[in-house]
Amino acid sequence: MDYTLLNSIASPADLRRLPRTELRKVADEVRAYVLESVSKTGGHLGSNLGTVELTVALHYVFNTPEDRLVWDVGHQTYPHKVLTGRRERMGSLRQLGGISGFPRRDESEYDTFGTGHSSTSISAAHGMAMAAKLKGENRKAVAIIGDGSMTAGMAFEALNNAGVAHGGLLGDVLVILNDNDMSISPPVGALNKYLARLMSGSFYAAAREGAKSVLKNTPLYEFARKFEEHTKGMVVPGTIFEEFGFNYVGPIDGHDLESLIPTLENLRDKKGPQFLHIVTKKGAGYKLAEADPVKYHAASGKFDPAVGFVKPATPPKTTFTQVFGDWLCDMAEADSRLVGITPAMREGSGMVEFHKRFPQRYHDVGIAEQHSVTFAAGLACEGMKPVVAIYSTFLQRAYDQMIHDVAIQNLPVLFALDRAGIVGADGATHAGNYDIAYTRCIPNMAVLTPADEDECRQALYTGFMHNGPATVRYPRGAGVGVVPVKAMAALAWGKGELRRKGQRIAVLAFGTLLYPALEAAERLDATVANMRFVKPLDVDLVTELARTHDAIVTVEDGCVMGGAGSAVTEALNAAGIAIPVLQLGLPDEFVEHGDPAKLMSLCGLDAAGIEASIVKRFGAKPTVVRSTAAR
Repeated sequence: MDYTLLNSIASPADLRRLPRTELRKVADEVRAYVLESVSKTGGHLGSNLGTVELTVALHYVFNTPEDRLVWDVGHQTYPHKVLTGRRERMGSLRQLGGISGFPRRDESEYDTFGTGHSSTSISAAHGMAMAAKLKGENRKAVAIIGDGSMTAGMAFEALNNAGVAHGGLLGDVLVILNDNDMSISPPVGALNKYLARLMSGSFYAAAREGAKSVLKNTPLYEFARKFEEHTKGMVVPGTIFEEFGFNYVGPIDGHDLESLIPTLENLRDKKGPQFLHIVTKKGAGYKLAEADPVKYHAASGKFDPAVGFVKPATPPKTTFTQVFGDWLCDMAEADSRLVGITPAMREGSGMVEFHKRFPQRYHDVGIAEQHSVTFAAGLACEGMKPVVAIYSTFLQRAYDQMIHDVAIQNLPVLFALDRAGIVGADGATHAGNYDIAYTRCIPNMAVLTPADEDECRQALYTGFMHNGPATVRYPRGAGVGVVPVKAMAALAWGKGELRRKGQRIAVLAFGTLLYPALEAAERLDATVANMRFVKPLDVDLVTELARTHDAIVTVEDGCVMGGAGSAVTEALNAAGIAIPVLQLGLPDEFVEHGDPAKLMSLCGLDAAGIEASIVKRFGAKPTVVRSTAAR
């Protein structure tokens, strides 16, 4: 496609110099550019195609970056990046050293708030709006949030706070609800375009205030107020947002620039909290994505836009997510008490088949991680066996509920933690680096770290059969290819296994790093144990290996601080055993986005890195002198 206009836009200031008649062409070029870029790099697709016109309109109407745009989640910000000076870097999207797939404050001044998780935008924009008031600055703050993110309680907590004055100050915040789960037929669209422009304009506001002054202190005032509120609510579903203290406008067609721009201009000039409801279509402008928005939510790699996503010629290896999905169905078949819960990640967590086969026992609670955990606790209180399928990074949002509602009551809730460890292209916001540390410190909580696909299936069964809370963590993608055994058998509780017997050095591997540890051990003639459990830790195995070796090495794909290695050192200290311990894991820093294998190598957690770390610390054939008391 010819990108004539797009090539002339180095920043939003260039966009704002264009006549409004050119914006339709700008939007078309941006959409084509995003599609072309994602087809070469992979990344989120449908959501970005759906926000093109909104992005163009926002940067055209508002004085960015002085006016603050806060994007919820941020996976829909590729058009924003294209228009804010990063067009030439889109070829590096989500790659090591390249630009992020999400907003980052250290990447651009136009990325006013770093995001990746949902439902944070209104809180952040409200904070920015109040800061402007306190500093005496005249600027706007805009939160762009999807209908999915509005299912989270945090969004409503923010609305509840932003809609009232604080010390006489009311922030100038605009919340834009990007609703892509609803269509507008042409007649309704035309009507709503008119109503939106009318209700956002000065005439409507002046007429409303004039009527209030005339009717105030008369019996008709309360009647008129309720009539306005509810008749407006009959035309547009805005009553709830008005109750929060926002002036509600919409819904309007989010792809119609002729409606969107004047409405935004009207709202820009208003004081106080404003709420604009727009309706968009995921994948807009790309027929394949419009027809199947779930499939085209994101591209895992390169594809031909003319053809769309195609299945690989060679069937891919079974992923840990698929292992979980198969186990969930088999376990539900065997135990009618099983209830599967997901916070809006049916596809990502491998629950599509479970949903089809067991619809009454399947619960997608929306983006509501806190609720998902307490809901599971309630089920467990009544004798059910809930399984919460959740990404490691998202469970962070329900930490209090894990402790207060599940662990203190010692309820049998199984947490299936997908995307544990390095996740790759999504970067720091989605990294599952911390779950070992933040779960193992909770009393009553068991923590299982299976090494491969078959062990994952058996670990899930083991955790499910345990009469208390348990987490089973597994990474994104496939493992080494160990085919899961259909029969389910519980692992020996709290026990690891010796996988290789060597000399001098004992490597204690937690999770899938068992296999690179075995590879490194072959070259070093080291002993290797597959620990399987972080908690309860196999203390007998740990102490036995400590007493028969000169050094201990722990390996995990989680943060070193407070992780499995820390559990080992705590056990050794408690046993009074003094021995050198090398703890290998993820560093005390946020790991950048990039290819997972490359990132693991940079962190020294591939076979070569593990070997190099051991040699650096102990030498090729380490001899460590210890006191006899340590024996």
